Amino acid sequence: MSSGAPAPSRLPALDALRVIAAAAVVGTHVGFTTGVTGATAWGDLLARLDVGVAVFFVLSGFLLFRPFAYAVANGARRPGARRYLWRRALRILPAYWLTVLVCLAVLPGDAEVPREDWLRFATLTQIYERGHLQAGLGHTWSLATEAAFYLLLPLVAGPVLGAVWRPRRTVVLLCVGGATITGGWLVAMAAGGLDMGLHTMWLPAFAIWFAAGMALATAHVAIESGTAPARWSVLTEAGRAPLTCWALAAGLFVIAATPLTGPRDLTEPTPGQFGTRVVLFLAVAVAVVLPTAFAAAGPVRTALSSPAARWLGTISYGLFLWHPFVLTLIHPDEGTASLTDLVRTYVLTVAGALALAAASWYALEQPVQRLGRRRRGSKASPSADQPKPVDQNSTADKPRPTDQNPTVDKSRPAERNPALDQAPAAEQSQATDQAPAPDQTPAANQAQAPDQSRTTEQAPTSEPGQDDEQKQSASQATVAEQPA
Repeated sequence: MSSGAPAPSRLPALDALRVIAAAAVVGTHVGFTTGVTGATAWGDLLARLDVGVAVFFVLSGFLLFRPFAYAVANGARRPGARRYLWRRALRILPAYWLTVLVCLAVLPGDAEVPREDWLRFATLTQIYERGHLQAGLGHTWSLATEAAFYLLLPLVAGPVLGAVWRPRRTVVLLCVGGATITGGWLVAMAAGGLDMGLHTMWLPAFAIWFAAGMALATAHVAIESGTAPARWSVLTEAGRAPLTCWALAAGLFVIAATPLTGPRDLTEPTPGQFGTRVVLFLAVAVAVVLPTAFAAAGPVRTALSSPAARWLGTISYGLFLWHPFVLTLIHPDEGTASLTDLVRTYVLTVAGALALAAASWYALEQPVQRLGRRRRGSKASPSADQPKPVDQNSTADKPRPTDQNPTVDKSRPAERNPALDQAPAAEQSQATDQAPAPDQTPAANQAQAPDQSRTTEQAPTSEPGQDDEQKQSASQATVAEQPA
């Protein structure tokens, strides 16, 4: 299998979606804290801004699965599980651990937290028993759910993709599998076998969201490589009409903000209400993500790919992490349920959280990621003074036989659909290592919020003396870890 296939193109417009999703989750929590959600006729709209979590999960499925699909489609080496998980840990854990430490040490509501809960938060296992989502950290339930997805993705990608690139089969398996897992979970809830206050935070409840993102990634790679069925051209057509798709998403959101999806407060919904919410939120998230991922060149893609939008996307994970901490500090008492209080609190919360997010990124997250890549790169690089053994069976200098497969020419990069080439050449040199973001299941606990910031990570620099095959392998592995 070739190790020199080109890397997937960057999709910088998706960075802006993380910011929008995080801002929506902030709105949900500010609405609850100020009392506006429960006291106004339009409070249902505020309560359902937790749809941002669905956007985060679909984005994670798309961005994390895409390198696996791309490798199979181009006959390249698949992303290694160890490297993939290492880069996920570097992206997620430093900022998360800092947030946990500060919240548990500073917030008055966390003064009596037992030692066991420190360990639960450190290991992202706080959602597997009731009563462990502490003040300022209730929103981290979605990070725990994302972490479970991260761990399972390398195991799922192999059998779903298979040894031969068959995108239609992969999409069917993902859609049927995701629907079956989430549907079975809902049936178990309706039968009384699961706890509506606990198991609505576990991965199976949202498997269909992640699977939808993975299916979109498969279709995206298939269209780029020219191996997609003709009927999939509807996806590129949607990319040319983003405003229409987003108008559809807005209409579905209004429907979701009705009693069909459950109470507007944190009262546990019925299994039917929760299932309706899962389905409607899925439709909203897909309608938001699809036209952005498949966007054609134009003012919308340009705006979403602007330097400001990409910078905000880089620190949006921090916005998700820190906003409950800031909200607790600036609004410790019950709200007045006034529009003025809502707007003032929202602006202060976003401003304070962005300031902490930027400080965390430049002082902690970025240096840790650079150090982690440097150390891992030094282990993989041979010494410049150490001679390399010659492989007598090497075919590096021998002419390669012509690829007889008329569908995909693996000796050169697959032709790209111009409508899908998301980033200018200058923007495609880096892979985005995204972070998850989540939010809140009303069935869960007090204020909760989502995550999901992703940031640009650069491929590790090759050491002197590293041969061409190793350089290509290192570059590919970096892109393979571009997430979510």
